Amino acid sequence: MSQLVTGEAVVLGLRSAKLPSRALAIWLDLAAEFAVLIGVLILLEQTTGEMDEAAATAIALGLMVFCLVGVPVMVETLSRGRSLGKLALGLRVVRTDGGPVRFRHALVRGLVGFVELLTFMGVPAIVCSLISPEGRRLGDVFAGTLVVRERVPGAGGGRAALPPLSPELMQGLGSGLVALDLSAVPDGLWLAIRQYLGRIGQLDPAVGHGMALRLVGDLVARTGQPAPYGVPPAAYLGAVLAERQRRDWERSLGHQAQQAHEVRQAPQMQQAPTPQAQPAAPEPQPQPTPPPTGFAPPA
Repeated sequence: MSQLVTGEAVVLGLRSAKLPSRALAIWLDLAAEFAVLIGVLILLEQTTGEMDEAAATAIALGLMVFCLVGVPVMVETLSRGRSLGKLALGLRVVRTDGGPVRFRHALVRGLVGFVELLTFMGVPAIVCSLISPEGRRLGDVFAGTLVVRERVPGAGGGRAALPPLSPELMQGLGSGLVALDLSAVPDGLWLAIRQYLGRIGQLDPAVGHGMALRLVGDLVARTGQPAPYGVPPAAYLGAVLAERQRRDWERSLGHQAQQAHEVRQAPQMQQAPTPQAQPAAPEPQPQPTPPPTGFAPPA
């Protein structure tokens, strides 16, 4: 069982899918793929009529590869690792680093799966799944993927996601949350907390408690304030996340109020009369010098 809390909307704190559930999911997928293939071949035979045998064979092989390789690759890529059989059994394909699968991962799984599941009748997949502690087949090994259970039986049946807090603890926790400095908490840690709280009802209780302790330790290291005594780790994470959302909401309201004030002030500034400039005083004209007359005053 993996205990990572990473990735884009993927939590690897779930149980790894083992051979029986994976085999049933693969059989469901193959049944759907062969049903589509047979239906397309029947439709093609009725619409094309008489066709050269070589052309018919080529088209049949192309359709078989498309339905047994192309369709699973497209479905796993678009559904982020959920095929029809996996969706029915609550399974999902993820990367080993916790992220959702991309096209190249689905393509490698599809190509290798065509060889190990259809060419060799699934024998390599069974042997590899039995040897691997996480139940990975050859396609998962080459693609760097892992199949996990998204729905753990009995994981959330009848129990609350977050443990309730007494009013005394809530009152003491509220005053401490307001004084917390959350500026040093990175976005990755907030993402991990949100992912954990969103899937807490699907996790094994022991695994979920261990994750909460590690996340609280990382949060305390960033804020510099220890967690209050007597508060469950999951409840403390939820309270801190709610405090951060409250601050973001107040900051957003303040920004909106400032924008509205600027919008109201803009027309007033445009309608205010501009002071007219005073005309400049005329420059004094120089007095004309009388022309010389040749007369000299007496000495």
